[in-house]
Amino acid sequence: MIRRHATALRILLAIVDAIAAIGVLGVAGIYRFGPNEALDPFVEVIPNPVLALVLYAAGWPLALWTQGLYRTRVRLTARSELFDVIRAALLFAAATLSLLFVLKLPDVSRGVLLIVFPSLAAGALVTRFALRWFLQRIRERGLNTRYLLILGTNGRAQAFADLVESHDTLGVRVVGHLDAGHETHTVTRPIIGTLDDIEDVFHSTVVDEVAICLPVSQWSRIDDIARLCEEEGKIVRIPMYVLEHTLSTGRVEEFDGVPVYSLVTGPDRMVGLIAKRTVDLLGGILASVLAAPLALAIIVAIRRDTPGAAIFRQTRVGLHGRLFEVYKFRTMVDGAEAQLEELLEHNEIRGHAFKVTNDPRVTKVGRWLRRTSLDELPQVLNVLRGEMSLVGPRPPLPSEVAGYDIWHRRRLSMKPGMTGLWQIRARREADFDRWVETDLEYIDTWSFWLDLKIMLRTIPAVLGREGR
Repeated sequence: MIRRHATALRILLAIVDAIAAIGVLGVAGIYRFGPNEALDPFVEVIPNPVLALVLYAAGWPLALWTQGLYRTRVRLTARSELFDVIRAALLFAAATLSLLFVLKLPDVSRGVLLIVFPSLAAGALVTRFALRWFLQRIRERGLNTRYLLILGTNGRAQAFADLVESHDTLGVRVVGHLDAGHETHTVTRPIIGTLDDIEDVFHSTVVDEVAICLPVSQWSRIDDIARLCEEEGKIVRIPMYVLEHTLSTGRVEEFDGVPVYSLVTGPDRMVGLIAKRTVDLLGGILASVLAAPLALAIIVAIRRDTPGAAIFRQTRVGLHGRLFEVYKFRTMVDGAEAQLEELLEHNEIRGHAFKVTNDPRVTKVGRWLRRTSLDELPQVLNVLRGEMSLVGPRPPLPSEVAGYDIWHRRRLSMKPGMTGLWQIRARREADFDRWVETDLEYIDTWSFWLDLKIMLRTIPAVLGREGR
């Protein structure tokens, strides 16, 4: 199973199994000894009960892992899952009883253990079926979908496309194929261009990953295609039967029995990205609650200052070209976008962005909002919806992206953010290329701790009114 898509589910299952193990032990103790004395028998006979509880909670997921129960096997039958869980429970029981014997702890209640081991097995089965059902439902609704472009129109390209889409829980959908030329078309999905059109397809279609299933006659183009994908921030998958040689970077992963060579650019640290999304949700909810009175006051001030809606919506470009509506407090007069053409000659930014220090369209309240960066507060809604992150590259306009050079487009390989490295380091930079270099530095060196550092450094920048 390709790690990028399976790791999140594995981690989630392991955490749930560990929590369930603790819960089962507590319930078994209550059932055996009553609510007031549920843990007393363990505390009295085990020298270090806290350490024992940690080992117990970690041991159950380890036993499940030895039986391959953290592999995302979509077509797995209920019968085979049952046998795997039973084997894991027997292994865990044998290991636990052996450890108790070696440590000479015969007084641990065998009655509780007889309840715990079958209950763990039952809980693991219920948890897996429930999680698989839930993940399949959200994938069917199109949430968190990743889009795959397949290069090649031969039988192997068709087989790989079928294989990917047969695994619903991956959430990967094939957008189509590119014709490599001089090969028989055997694919059933749309052919949306040729290999020569790949760059145009990247710019007109949302593509997160690329699978290279080219015929032998086109193998010489793999290096150039991989380099282009790297510049665009796309993940490259190459079924191993395509390769004649190994490229300079990458790793071999197994996908349902098919060896796949993966070239990953940008952050691929799933555990950290899960933590990033968790912080986005918690931070977004907290900010929404705490800033609600301030937001209400800002809305009243905007409406009293100039006519027009208090919230301004604008189409921006997000992850790998996904379009979304960004929310901001209105800082300009109503209809300001229609006046943009008249001000382009005064643009202070060298490159694909626009900025005028004394923009005549900015209102009195809007000028204060921009200095304090409070105009971006409504973007918390975009964060909660998953379109943005608290930290990330600046979300560009479609018109800006249309003029990007290839190397600029890699900044789209990560979700845009409310704040970012560009905001605390290059906010007043007049060179657009310098903005992009800062964004790419963030993408290439990204870590959970870097996000925390940027958020902490953003606070004094906002309080010091260093906004635009």
